Amino acid sequence: MDNPLRDVDLYALTSEEHSLGRSNLDVVQAMLDAGVKLVQYREKKKTPVQKLQECEIIRALTSRYGALFVVNDDVALAQVVDADGVHVGQDDLPVPAIRKLLGSGKIIGLSTQTRQEAVDALSLGVDYIGVGPIYATRTKEDACAPVGLDLLTWVLQNVALPVVAIGGIKESNIAEVVRHGARCMAMVSEIVSKPDIGHQVRMLRRIMHTALQEAQQ
Repeated sequence: MDNPLRDVDLYALTSEEHSLGRSNLDVVQAMLDAGVKLVQYREKKKTPVQKLQECEIIRALTSRYGALFVVNDDVALAQVVDADGVHVGQDDLPVPAIRKLLGSGKIIGLSTQTRQEAVDALSLGVDYIGVGPIYATRTKEDACAPVGLDLLTWVLQNVALPVVAIGGIKESNIAEVVRHGARCMAMVSEIVSKPDIGHQVRMLRRIMHTALQEAQQ
């Protein structure tokens, strides 16, 4: 598969508990209106029926906007709603098994937290890897300690896979992550917890663009 993240700068995840009382559907609509090109559905505490109902609508919305839709962890849910793919962790269903279920036309992303995990991902057939958490994060209950920017830089230089930087990335540090080579940022609360999501997305993109220009000079 070609790089599925080629046109993705902000990799936006849902988190209804951080969304200022708004529903995931309202937040995703605002993300898409702001030009977000990839939405990951990540809701650990909802019932299967609630997840299905939300994902069916988000699938329709993302299709209408030409954006990618990825489901966190739940391969069966991704299949049922015909999502573009799934994102899994090291302890979830193994990637080769997921590939058998989803086929070659779907995206599989894998979280990595060490050099070895990133290298091993090359032989697993994933389409991209998440590297992190770069900084400390409170939006993922089971997050490990920050892996830092050094790992991100090493992976970008040594592993020939598309990379998503994830974990604790905010307005205050996103330029630093860009300067270390990342071009795609996974963000949760820094988007969904803002009153004006469109304004926030535009501001984050301006910061990224400026940092990229400075890095290229």
